Amino acid sequence: MQIVASNRKARHDYQFLETFEAGICLAGCEIKSLREGKASINESFAHPRDGELFLYGMHIVAYPNARDVPDPVRPRKLLLHKKQIKKLSTMVSQQGLTIVPTQIYLRRSLAKVEIALARGKGRGDKRDDIKKRDAERQIQRALRGRR
Repeated sequence: MQIVASNRKARHDYQFLETFEAGICLAGCEIKSLREGKASINESFAHPRDGELFLYGMHIVAYPNARDVPDPVRPRKLLLHKKQIKKLSTMVSQQGLTIVPTQIYLRRSLAKVEIALARGKGRGDKRDDIKKRDAERQIQRALRGRR
């Protein structure tokens, strides 16, 4: 598994409830750019539309030798089972959750995206996470000092 792009900021801004693996519909020149690692998902999100799930805001740099270059930020269809799409769309519409891509990777030469059903964190939640991380670091430092 080769990780192409990851969304590290999403872990800071969202609390992940459940993760899914989905395929992506791409053009030939887009998969070549992905293999070179030229993609970004920092500002992207997924949203259901007409019984399908689309990824918005994902940027794939145009492949230099391509003839027909599609829009680098166009919406891309995600490939999931109907039950999964229905579950995600009901959670988004009823509970106000968000679908956030966490990473894009290549598995057996197929492009996959890991998406997470997420709830946005407030300012206090982020501060609590920082406090927990600092406390764990101090504990680890203290334990290393004793050995």
